Amino acid sequence: MRNALLAIDLQNDFVEGGALPVPGGTQIVAHVARHVRHFRGEYAFVVATRDLHEDPPDHFSDQPDYIKTWPPHGLKGTAGAVLCTPISNLVREKIIQAVVDKGRHAAAYSAFEAQDLRGHPLVDVLREQRVDHIDICGLITEYTILATALDARKHEFQVRVLVNLCGAASSEAGQRAFEEMKAAGCQLMAASAP
Repeated sequence: MRNALLAIDLQNDFVEGGALPVPGGTQIVAHVARHVRHFRGEYAFVVATRDLHEDPPDHFSDQPDYIKTWPPHGLKGTAGAVLCTPISNLVREKIIQAVVDKGRHAAAYSAFEAQDLRGHPLVDVLREQRVDHIDICGLITEYTILATALDARKHEFQVRVLVNLCGAASSEAGQRAFEEMKAAGCQLMAASAP
């Protein structure tokens, strides 16, 4: 068994002060960073994803519906697109071994739509590392966490969703997303880093 951790979209635009802030997002980032440091020996591979847009048609709107259209966010070259400091520190220290980007020219929710710097899709990156179990955490529960967890199951990975290391835009929608993940065969558990 080889475990990987996917830390989803822990970027400045998704925490307080960003374009699409998640309530408590900054605290989630800090907890994820602490979890990664504490349990780094448990993971064969740690990946961070970024929602990194250049010109995604029909994804941004001046009058977003917050279902299919959104305010501009994750724009390449902006401070909002940057991984939050505790996460970028883990990348710099090589505790997070890979960063994959999604959404360059289109809306992308699942981490499995992301590619590494070589242009390899995430599923291939995980297969290269012989990963079969994935822990998932990050932002935003009812969108990117849900899409990533469902795709991970489609690719036949064993999946644990670290519920206390996920942040939802809406707590009700987040709970529904957790129920959908559980129904798809994901294990829901609380992370226990001190």
